Amino acid sequence: MAGRNFLFVPGPSNVPDRVLRAQVVSMEDHRSPKFPSLWEQIAPGLKKLFRTTTGTPFVFPSSGTGCWEAAVTNTLSPGDKVLASRFGQFSHLWIDMCTRLGLDVEVIDVEWGTGVPADQYAERLKADTGHQIKAVLACHNETATGVSSDIAAVRKALNDAKHPALLFVDTVSGLGSIDFRFDDWGVDMAVSGSQKGLMLPAGLGVLCASQKALELRTTAKMKRCYFDLGDMINANATGYFPYTPALSLFYGLIEALKVIEEEGLDNIIARHTYLAEGCRAAVQKGWGLQLCAKDPKWYSNTVSAVMVPEGFNGADVISRAYHRYNVSLGAGLSKVAGKLFRIGHLGDLNEVHLSAGIVGAEMAMLDVGIKVQPGSGIAAASEYWRNNEPPAGLLKRW
Repeated sequence: MAGRNFLFVPGPSNVPDRVLRAQVVSMEDHRSPKFPSLWEQIAPGLKKLFRTTTGTPFVFPSSGTGCWEAAVTNTLSPGDKVLASRFGQFSHLWIDMCTRLGLDVEVIDVEWGTGVPADQYAERLKADTGHQIKAVLACHNETATGVSSDIAAVRKALNDAKHPALLFVDTVSGLGSIDFRFDDWGVDMAVSGSQKGLMLPAGLGVLCASQKALELRTTAKMKRCYFDLGDMINANATGYFPYTPALSLFYGLIEALKVIEEEGLDNIIARHTYLAEGCRAAVQKGWGLQLCAKDPKWYSNTVSAVMVPEGFNGADVISRAYHRYNVSLGAGLSKVAGKLFRIGHLGDLNEVHLSAGIVGAEMAMLDVGIKVQPGSGIAAASEYWRNNEPPAGLLKRW
């Protein structure tokens, strides 16, 4: 098929050309005297990205799932109680991992399309006067349903209850795109990955740990080997790694962090808000459809999960978009499989780029029989973008 594939899944995201070029390097010795210079360039940039001066970043050759495991196994012991909420596929998978690792997981199930129930967390934490809960899990951005959650409210719940539990946050599809504040929100373990806001191929798990969390390594009894932070700390102290790192991705990460620094993190966050508002205008005002997110307070600025009308299957829209128009859209997962399709709008993109995803989705919907007005989606999106001041990041870059 002529033309490029247009990637609008919520990760992997589009990789800027300069980041792709940076990864085209000859292999080299990861034990050489030169190698520590790579980590010296990466660590400070990651700390800025997490907005931390006190946290310690780690990079594993894994996905974000590996860092879920690292967060849990380096701080907890078998049978420890953790509090978590389930409102989408990825919050569910973290719960599943904790259960399989032998933790006692107290799950608060809430409607898919909503997010972390901070009020219910607050009630449960206040009732836990014996401090049996050792960690609280929160998914910053639930990719499966297009929902973002208020992590500051979770920290407030912990503080109000004077509860010492650790705060673990999955920000895989939030970091570098949606505001995240490791220090201000008192996060103890923040989990992310390379393939979303960092604009890299998949393959790096990114973790940031508080000093409080790191001190628990000596008392945590869960078995660990590959994800033992002690091994990482010892090797990273001299700029090396306890096993073979993903060398090409390191060069790409250095370049990606430069791209982020040049645009400015606040500008990037504003750009994602601006682009997401245009996409939501296409869905709601143009097509007259609903988002999976139940209320504006839950709207994600990295992915919009679009509910298809009764009697239609979102998988048909995705298949048609891919095979006919070379546009990749995200699928509905688990409880919402077939009920929606997802438009990812994170990473390296602007208004015209995102317009391709909107147009491709609209044509695919029309082709499978969904009655939307031709041209209505892009008309609504462009009306929003043309009549609202673009953020500085777009003005500088484009």
